[in-house]
Amino acid sequence: SGTLISVLIRIELYSSGNRIISPENQNFYNISITLHGFLMIFFLVMPGLFGGFGNYFVPIFQGSPEVVYPRVNNFSIIILLLSYLFLILSLISEFGGGTGWTLYPPLSTSFMTLSPSSTGNLILGLLISGISSCLTSLNFWTTILNLRSYYLILKTIPLFPFSFLITAFMLLLTLPILSGTLLLMLGDLHSNTLFFDPIFGGDPIFYQHLFWFFGHPEVYILIIPAFGIISIIISGILQLIIFAKQSMIFAMSSISLLGSLVWGHHMYTVGLESDTRAYFTGVTILISLPTGTKIFNWLFTYLSNPSLLHLRITSVFFFLLFLLMFTIGGSTGIILGNAAVDLGLHDTYYVV
Repeated sequence: SGTLISVLIRIELYSSGNRIISPENQNFYNISITLHGFLMIFFLVMPGLFGGFGNYFVPIFQGSPEVVYPRVNNFSIIILLLSYLFLILSLISEFGGGTGWTLYPPLSTSFMTLSPSSTGNLILGLLISGISSCLTSLNFWTTILNLRSYYLILKTIPLFPFSFLITAFMLLLTLPILSGTLLLMLGDLHSNTLFFDPIFGGDPIFYQHLFWFFGHPEVYILIIPAFGIISIIISGILQLIIFAKQSMIFAMSSISLLGSLVWGHHMYTVGLESDTRAYFTGVTILISLPTGTKIFNWLFTYLSNPSLLHLRITSVFFFLLFLLMFTIGGSTGIILGNAAVDLGLHDTYYVV
């Protein structure tokens, strides 16, 4: 369903004017943007990359018979289905939630949107999805720490389980923040609280801080399992241990730590103080160092086996494409990490 919505967005954007969404129902474009964001992040990449690959491969890589709590795993996927139903329910209740996937107040908490129950369903779905992800993370954390083969220490386990250990830690750190934020928003929406209402002394910028404190680590939650998969694919094809494996672990740990301290770079235009902007700029650019380390280590591992320089294996082709795309994406990130540049490029197609 997320892919179908993305196709709809692309068709609508391919030329100016209305394409397939009728002028009378332009709110549906906003609904599509909102649902596409939620479905792709919380119901495709996280259950697929983190939950799916993790449950299947983590026990294999560390010689465990199963994860520590298989029934908890089962429960987490069942409630994920429930949360998906709530998201779809938001589409068909009232006029649909067209707040954007970031759910910024006061738009999302105002009854002027005409769809408070749609937003309520979205929030409820996300809360249940958060519980599901937390349970899975707890499961992986205990499995990797306590159910390894007796000869595997943390120093010697493959990069793949290590990447999942770091991802699970980040999820357990940031998801409770998101859940608390959503509960505050639910209070604003249905219980007459005024946490984010500027008219009565609330602060919508406070919501943005809370949301992006989850939102930026979420980016790394989505990419660090992919790092682990890339490492294990290239290492398996070349039959080599990744070049400077310890530095790869250190780089992933540094990325997860620094990635939790840079949420303000999503908020350069809201009126932060100049020294705050300078801090976020500095730490954001600092993240490029461990990331660059990882890219060069992958590249050195690949280049150390000249016979495979010919792109005869599809996996190698995809691996090189990943490196290329990641480098291009990362370089634009360094540019936008500068607060002054970001103020100029904000809301342009450079960002999109």
